[in-house]
Amino acid sequence: MSIPKEPRQLMITIMYLVLTAMLALNVSAEVFNAFKLVDESLEQSNRQLTAENEALPAQINTLAQRDPETYQRYVDLTPQVRAKADELVDYLQGIIDDLIEESGGWIEVDGERRLRNDKHTEAANRILVNRDLVTGEPGEGARLLQRMMAAQDEFLEFIPEDDIERHGPPPIAISMDPDVWKDADSPRESWEDFMFSRMPLQAVLPIIRKYINDVRLTENNILQYYIQRIGGEDVVFDQFYVVASPSSSYVIRGETYESDIFLSAASSALPDMEVLVNGRPIPIEDGIGRFTTSAQTVGVNQYTATIRYTNPVTDEVSEFTNTFQFEVGLRSANVAAEKMNVFYIGVDNPVSISAAGIPTAQLNIEAEGAGITLTPIDGSTNRFNARVEQPGDASIILSGGGLERTEFNFRVRRIPDPVANFAGEVGGSLGDGQFRAQRGVIAVLENFDFDARCEIAGFRLVRIERRQDPQIADNAGASFGPEAQRLVDQASPGDRYFFENVRARCPGDAATRRINDMGFTIR
Repeated sequence: MSIPKEPRQLMITIMYLVLTAMLALNVSAEVFNAFKLVDESLEQSNRQLTAENEALPAQINTLAQRDPETYQRYVDLTPQVRAKADELVDYLQGIIDDLIEESGGWIEVDGERRLRNDKHTEAANRILVNRDLVTGEPGEGARLLQRMMAAQDEFLEFIPEDDIERHGPPPIAISMDPDVWKDADSPRESWEDFMFSRMPLQAVLPIIRKYINDVRLTENNILQYYIQRIGGEDVVFDQFYVVASPSSSYVIRGETYESDIFLSAASSALPDMEVLVNGRPIPIEDGIGRFTTSAQTVGVNQYTATIRYTNPVTDEVSEFTNTFQFEVGLRSANVAAEKMNVFYIGVDNPVSISAAGIPTAQLNIEAEGAGITLTPIDGSTNRFNARVEQPGDASIILSGGGLERTEFNFRVRRIPDPVANFAGEVGGSLGDGQFRAQRGVIAVLENFDFDARCEIAGFRLVRIERRQDPQIADNAGASFGPEAQRLVDQASPGDRYFFENVRARCPGDAATRRINDMGFTIR
C-alpha cells in the first residue's frame, strides 16, 4: 500500500490500519465501538469537506475575474471535477446502502438510529466478494477497485499540462494498491477477498467511507490547486474545525492515551503551526500534533487543545481552540448464566464471559467444583456450555491480561422434580372411555427453561371398585404392563384409581426420585 503524503489522508490511513489489526486479534467488543467512532468521524469529515467544496467554485469564479482570458479554463474545469467526484461518491454511497440493507437495515433504539446487525459478516461477502453463480462475474469489490484506480488518472486529466510542467500535479488522495494481498503474502485469492472477506459490517463501512473521504479530499485538492494558480500561493481555508482523533476514547488505567489533533480543513500547503494541550506545546509531524498522556485517573479526563498557524502570505496569526475528553476505566470481567442463575446437573448450562480491556488470547478461563467442565459453543471464545455432576458449588475463574484472579460462584442443583401426569391431568375425574384410552404416565418439567426430559421409572396402580376389595398392580416404566393394563381396561363409572409410589428419573440422577401421587374417579 502506498503511503499518502497529505496529513489528513495519512491520519485516516493509520486509523484504519490500527483498527483492522485490532479486529484481526479478535479483541473485545470495544473494537466495534472504535470502528463506529471512526465511521462517524469520517462521515462528519466528509460532510465538512463537501460543504467546503461547494463554496470553492464561487471563489474560483470570483478570482478568475482578475483575468478572465487567462483563468477561464479553471472556471470551466471546476464543474467537471465536481461532477466526477459526485459520481464516485454516489457509487460508493450506493455500496454502503446495499451493505446496510443486506445486513438487516436500521433499527430505532431509545430514539437513536442504529445498525440492526453491526457484526454481520455475510453482507460484505455477498456484495463485495462472491462471484455471480450464473455469469461468473466477480463481486462489486473488484469493480470498486477498478473504478477507484481509474479515478486516479481521471482526476489528473482535469489539470492543464502546462501547470503540471511548471508546478507539478495536485495531491491525488485516492490510493489503491491492487497487489496488497500479494505483498502481504496472504492466502486470499484477490484484492476484494483480502479486503472484505468475512469482515463485519461495522468494519467495512469505515473502509468505504474512507474511499469517499479520498474522493472528496482529491476534489478539494484540485479546486484549491486552481485557486493557487489564480490567486498565488496563499493558503485558502473556508471553515476551521479542531479535531481530535484518539485511538480509543476509553482506555485502561496504566495504559497510554494517544490522540491525533489536526485541522479538518487541511490544505496541501499547510502553513507553520503550533499545537498546545492545556497550554503546553506538543510535537508536530507532517502537520499533525501527537498528544500522549498516562491514563492514571479513573473516570472522565478532559483537556484543551489549541492550534495556532501563521498565514505565509499575510503573516496573520490565527488561533483555534476546542476541549476534548476521554474516559479511563479499570479492567473488568464478568461471567453470566444465560438461562438461570444456578447450574443444573445433567443439562447444558450456557454462560457468557466478557472481559473489558483484555485481549481474548490473554484471558485465562478455569472451572472447578461440582465436577464442572466447560465446552465452547460453536467454537466461540466467550460462550460456553457448563456441565456439572453433583450438587454443591461450582466456580469459573478468570485471570490474565492484567486482570487479577477473579472467581464467579454458582450453586449447583438437581433438576427440579417433574410432575406426574395422566391424560393431561394430575387428578380429578375422567370418563371411562378416556381413561381406558391412555397407555401410561408421563413426567412433565414445568417452568424449566432447559432442554431436559424426565422419564417415569415405575408406579403402583390401585383400582377400587364399589363395595369390592382394592386391586393392585406394580408397574415398571411409564407404559402400562399387562397387569396394570388389565385394571385399566376394567374401568367403569364409580371406580376409583390411584397412582401411588410414582418414581421418575431425570438427567444426571444416580437413582430414581419419588414424585406426586394421583387419584381419579371414573364417571
